[in-house]
Amino acid sequence: LQKSLSETFGADKYSRARKEVLTYMFSRPMQMALYFCTGVLHDESLFHHYALNVPFYTHFTSPIRRYADIVVHRLLSASLGARSPITMEKEAIQKQADHCNDRKMASKRVQELSADLFFSVFVRVRP
Repeated sequence: LQKSLSETFGADKYSRARKEVLTYMFSRPMQMALYFCTGVLHDESLFHHYALNVPFYTHFTSPIRRYADIVVHRLLSASLGARSPITMEKEAIQKQADHCNDRKMASKRVQELSADLFFSVFVRVRP
């Protein structure tokens, strides 16, 4: 598949963009991660990370990127005793997680539509 894609990218000024769009389109069917508050879920198997094969998993990046990362940093900091405990109820945390999931899905949909548009132009102009 990689060899086939490499031949398709070409060597013109749009080759890098074609590579990114096509690679994205092939990875799109993968299951999207969701934010959730562990306190509202009773099935611990939902905490499992399939690809890493670990039973408990929390993902976060720099807290300047996403609100969900800020929440995770605050919760981890509180659990380690580096700050005061979080005063939010677990239902409120889940509501924030749901909102983050909704915004992430909307962003993903715009990205998909953009890739579809680029791909249709690519197919139209490709000899």
